Amino acid sequence: MNQNKGTTGNRLKWQPESCFSLLLLIMLIAVSGLFFSCQKPTNLAVLNIGLPEEPRSLNLWLGTDANSRKILSQIYQPLYHRHPETLEIIPWLAKENPVFDKAALTYTIRLREAKWSDGSDFTSEDVLFTKQIFFDFKIPRYYSKWNIIKKIQALDAHTVVFHLKKPSAIFMSRVMTAPMVSKREWEAIAKEALTKEKPLRSLQDHLIEKPLGTGPFALAEYKKGAYIHMKKNLYFFGSGQKIGNHMLGPYVDSLLFRIYGTSDVAILALKKGDIDYYWGDIQPGYIKDLNEQTNIDLYFNKKSALYYLGFNLRKPPFNDKVLRQAIAMVVNKEFILTRILQNFGTPMHSVVPSGNHFWYNPNVRKYGDGKTHDERIKLAHEMLKATGYSWEIPPITEDGKIVTPSDIRLPSGKKMDKFVILTPPADYDPKRAFAGTMVQEWLREMGLPAFARPMSFNSLLDTVKGKHEFDAFVLGYGKLNLDPDYLRSFFDSKNDKPRGWNMSGYHNPEFDKIADTQRSLIDTEKRKEMIWKMQEMILEDVPYLPLYNPHIIEATFNERFKGWVAKVDGIGNIWSMCVVKPAD
Repeated sequence: MNQNKGTTGNRLKWQPESCFSLLLLIMLIAVSGLFFSCQKPTNLAVLNIGLPEEPRSLNLWLGTDANSRKILSQIYQPLYHRHPETLEIIPWLAKENPVFDKAALTYTIRLREAKWSDGSDFTSEDVLFTKQIFFDFKIPRYYSKWNIIKKIQALDAHTVVFHLKKPSAIFMSRVMTAPMVSKREWEAIAKEALTKEKPLRSLQDHLIEKPLGTGPFALAEYKKGAYIHMKKNLYFFGSGQKIGNHMLGPYVDSLLFRIYGTSDVAILALKKGDIDYYWGDIQPGYIKDLNEQTNIDLYFNKKSALYYLGFNLRKPPFNDKVLRQAIAMVVNKEFILTRILQNFGTPMHSVVPSGNHFWYNPNVRKYGDGKTHDERIKLAHEMLKATGYSWEIPPITEDGKIVTPSDIRLPSGKKMDKFVILTPPADYDPKRAFAGTMVQEWLREMGLPAFARPMSFNSLLDTVKGKHEFDAFVLGYGKLNLDPDYLRSFFDSKNDKPRGWNMSGYHNPEFDKIADTQRSLIDTEKRKEMIWKMQEMILEDVPYLPLYNPHIIEATFNERFKGWVAKVDGIGNIWSMCVVKPAD
């Protein structure tokens, strides 16, 4: 008994070596626990996204290129967004639709209880400050729209009143969709920039390492040339909210943007599952291969875009409307669709894309639509012959046969000079380059001395938009605003100036009057009537001939994530980033 007790006592006796061993064990447990607590959990949902190019800048005022906007759109948010399906303007940072006082020309807007990504409150003061930034620096893309505002009042921390100088049809679609910035982050930066010789340049050159935003993600790390890592913003106001018929997350922990120099490398990474989505337009040549993989999903959506043939109306021969209409007659858009777009797109008949269904006018004049190639040639010949054009050898013989023509002459009797159709080079955009070549061939079948010539994109823009030294050109707008006020910009007479948007030199007093009137119409249905009329006038006068609208073709690796939101301009949008979930 005593021995047992003694044995027991010996077991409980603290020996120095036992004490050391126990302390060592405790330290090991503590250190290992600390070690594992510092490691990133292995079950985090990381959405890997491929980018085609390096973003120009993550400074909001400089990063206006497509790849910069993809990143910045996850950070900086507007008061209102477009519904992904209906395209209607709906509240985002705003809590509800504005209250409009027609007599006072004011919009009263209530803000959500939102926070910036550092946890500080988003308030009315941030809205007022954002407006001041636009005005003080005349920020491109924003100042010209916000200039309609006479003043903004903050009634309290979450109520602002916008006072307008005059009625504005684009207030909701162009003003209220601008990104909001943090006064706390930008106030000192802006104050310093205003003291410089070039304030805007100083503002744009400021290095932003951790931008404050109210969006679903915040920047964590940017390794130039390699990747951009964004983490879920724990303060995102939309989390758990149903907006635009979608319950918002985000449901992934982070986004990892990887930068690829070529489409080939990016597509290979997608097929291997190294990335879950390639945020770039995929060329039709990849589709067959991607379709054969069950773990790849392809998405085809309409673009808010316009690809067109433009004419210089300032000089012969294209100062003649009938000649432009005859050219419109022979251009075969169905051929462009099948041969150039490989049926991944739609022919364009109006300068408003058909996907913008509210504003698109389906009743514009559709030259040659449904006609055969020979019927197009005959109709165009009749149009030109009736207004005094002649040929040494006409394209149509007296017995109605189509032959190779020669030496077309203007109604004045003067032989038509050779003219050039400028296009971007094939390595920049093969579709536009090939379209220019096909237009050349169709016009030669009418005896017109047309020559398609590729030109570097920057030189082409300088020639067409800056110097106005051209005959015709093929260009495009790859991302049009869904508000069709751009029609006024493109065709208003006062924009016919060097670097102005009226590149064709179109002058029509009636069009100008309607264009100015529609901009002040609050009544959407009345404005729609005017927008439709403007489309009809453009397709009658043909300063631009719409050609085609390619689908935006995108692909995802479907084994890890699901729930992409398809809309006009594709699945790469704020809605997708807020609702995509792990597939399991």
